[in-house]
Amino acid sequence: MTMFDKEVYVKRRNKLAQEVGRGVIVLMGNEESSMNYRDNCYPFRQDSTFLYYVGINKPGLVLLMNIDEGMETLYGHNASLDDIIWTGALPSIIELASLSGINHAKKISSVGPDIESLQNSGQRIHILPPYRPENVMKLMSWLNAPLAKLPLLVSEPLIKAIVKQREVKEQVEIEEIEKAVNISGDMHLAAMRYTRPGMKEFEVLAKVEEAALAANARTSYPVILTINGQILHNHYHGNTIRDGNMILCDAGAENSMCYAGDLTRTFPAGKSFTSEQKEIYQAVLDSFQHAVSLLKPGIEFREVHRQAAVKLLEGLKQIGLVTGDPEEAVQHDVHTLFFQCGLGHMMGLDVHDMEDLGEEYVGYTDTIKRNTSFGWKSLRLAKELQSGFVLTVEPGVYIIPELIARWKAENKLASFVNYSKLETMLSFGGIRIEDNFLITDNGSHKFGKDLPTTINEVESFRDANF
Repeated sequence: MTMFDKEVYVKRRNKLAQEVGRGVIVLMGNEESSMNYRDNCYPFRQDSTFLYYVGINKPGLVLLMNIDEGMETLYGHNASLDDIIWTGALPSIIELASLSGINHAKKISSVGPDIESLQNSGQRIHILPPYRPENVMKLMSWLNAPLAKLPLLVSEPLIKAIVKQREVKEQVEIEEIEKAVNISGDMHLAAMRYTRPGMKEFEVLAKVEEAALAANARTSYPVILTINGQILHNHYHGNTIRDGNMILCDAGAENSMCYAGDLTRTFPAGKSFTSEQKEIYQAVLDSFQHAVSLLKPGIEFREVHRQAAVKLLEGLKQIGLVTGDPEEAVQHDVHTLFFQCGLGHMMGLDVHDMEDLGEEYVGYTDTIKRNTSFGWKSLRLAKELQSGFVLTVEPGVYIIPELIARWKAENKLASFVNYSKLETMLSFGGIRIEDNFLITDNGSHKFGKDLPTTINEVESFRDANF
């Protein structure tokens, strides 16, 4: 089990307690989760907020932070002899607690009675929104609350305090994210190196995941590796790769400290793109590079998204897919026919950082509200950037036949869209380019090793490794 120095966690918890001010904070770790019978479990993943404040990557733990009394207690199980036979020697609860600078430890069976006693004494109990069903059941029991009432007990002050703290990355986190993104880069180099026409997508996927495993990492989300890049979250890998196809690979590593990378590259199945693929790839690349040039403290990411969309339509206008003024076209949401998702999201211990706490807190503020219209509602990050934010930038073009058919049937925005040309491209697929960035005091820093990105770089790499 790898952890930062315990003082890192002590300082984090002290800062959280100071920000929340009063009451009792409940931070729940995760349990093992069974796949098809009790003892055959999915790979364990600790809750990210618990990892951030405690650092112990073991199942079955709960932390109570009694701010009013200045006491922290870690609850868990001590290993039985039967446990030790199967797993080897395990640290006791008090030994685990000491690793994180926590001075008190109790058996997990004491959590419910302790919370009931704290409630009866009039102390406020701060909980986070649970996303695991077993934690839902525990909280219902401990708080004596029916399922329908549980969301009403979630503490907004706690959520806001955690988001405020976790969204600005510490130097130790930045170093771990750099490691994770470098491993992610190796995953993409493997895809670009091994892909050949005639292979199945899952054969390439095997090489991608091998690169993560070889670096003592795992994937930070299910890999998207597909010839059908127009399907935004495509996890089917059974297609045969043909010359003339493009491969869209969206893959990231989670390193041993559970920090994430999230990269996307699109490359030809053969040695080179077709002329049509090159034109649209360049439009996406220009949008990507323009968005990156805007990254700095003080700018709203919603504005970066808007300008990336304008730049994208400038490129598509040169190709003849759209007409008119690109600025005006974006005002009418023309870009959403081609670019239906958001430009990026926060990243850290979660590939979509803190998403379990609510996007309205992570990506938005009391004054910067979500636009719920099509093509904007999927923007996970809109608020003003700060030094220390870590985020993705990932523009794309997705030619979705079903969407094009609906818009054409409605004659929607026909003064801007060249439907005749679009209908000749219904089998085009999709292109996305994605890198990860740290917002610095004066601009941004790109994480990870350089990957082939320009058309010449991608084609040269494919040719050299074919």
